[in-house]
Amino acid sequence: MRVLLVGSGGREHALAWKLAQSPSLGELHAAPGNPGIARHARCHPIRAEDAEGILDLGRALDVDLVVVGPEAPLVAGLADALRGLGVPVFGPGRRAAAIEGSKSFAKEVMEAAGVRTAAPLPEARAPCVVKADGLAAGKGVFVCRSQTDVDAALLALGPDTEILVEELLEGTEVSVFAVCDGRTALPLVPAQDFKRAFDGDEGPNTGGMGSFAPVSGIGEAVLEELVSEIHRPVLAELEARGMPFVGLLYAGLMVTDDGPFVLEFNCRFGDPETQSVVPVVEGDLLEALAAAASGELAGLGLGTAGRAAVTVVLAASGYPAEGDRGSPIRGVDECEVSGALVFQAGTALRGERLVTNGGRVLAVTGVAESVGAARAAAYAGVERIECAALRFRSDIALDAAEGTPALGSGGARTD
Repeated sequence: MRVLLVGSGGREHALAWKLAQSPSLGELHAAPGNPGIARHARCHPIRAEDAEGILDLGRALDVDLVVVGPEAPLVAGLADALRGLGVPVFGPGRRAAAIEGSKSFAKEVMEAAGVRTAAPLPEARAPCVVKADGLAAGKGVFVCRSQTDVDAALLALGPDTEILVEELLEGTEVSVFAVCDGRTALPLVPAQDFKRAFDGDEGPNTGGMGSFAPVSGIGEAVLEELVSEIHRPVLAELEARGMPFVGLLYAGLMVTDDGPFVLEFNCRFGDPETQSVVPVVEGDLLEALAAAASGELAGLGLGTAGRAAVTVVLAASGYPAEGDRGSPIRGVDECEVSGALVFQAGTALRGERLVTNGGRVLAVTGVAESVGAARAAAYAGVERIECAALRFRSDIALDAAEGTPALGSGGARTD
């Protein structure tokens, strides 16, 4: 099978790493990719947002499947254009991708499908959560526990941004991925991520500073119940509207004392949860994605390897406000020799030297028999990375490793 992977982040590197292990794979291409992805795929210098360039590349390569990583091209309709050429795509069309592209649309769908979600509020008054209605790269959600927080959120979003105001939910945040073919939902191992910039869940929301999988207390039976109550009703509602969802339907949940509530949906693999999920997925992920793209997912299964993974993100010191470019990175090979996985995101090559090229630069993943051991492996790997421009949180999966469920950030879940 000849596959084109669209994207250039840590999520796409993790997907490339996993897809490259499939016996079904003939050739793996990436656009634009990054230096890490280039270890597994032939990279082409075409941006994910360049729809015409992606279409031309797909035609030239005569690909059998396109896997779209980022949300922006999906919301813009890239999958529709590719399907119009007869190319199978793992990723929803523009109308279905609005489940992420418009939070108000997602609310409408959830209400129609009978899926519980945070209640809307008529005005921004603390305590509440203020959200940008459209895509915001993980930085459009503000948890407001005081009126000062509300004022700061409204100032940051600006007067021209469409916003939603919701009740602030407290509980444990969980990310539940399901591979979907329009009707069938195949769940993957649940994960939890850490959105805040600094230790102790302090600071602004980011695209994600780390993650772990699986989540204690969510075994196969509970996971099946969540997917039956959340993903499948939404799939049925979208199909009834003539916009079947083919791709990765990702529910960001808050598990409260009153049960689970959907904070929001995403229309693609999450980042950095993917870096923790795919290393513990057992089975041929490429086969599952191809089956979903062709509408033949029923009867297919993906197991878990009975292991745990913890991912620690190394980000630019000024992230999320600003990234870093050109700072040398050393120690990646040493980190991998130690047994950790290194998924590259904001990196580039300057000659033969690896340098920074973005906000979230690297994701180091440890895989072991338990969350505690995986966490130790991840941080041991982090210590081998040398780059003065990078920082990381020191408390990723700490509570989970100690057997205490980590509390979420009060409705802050967004990617």
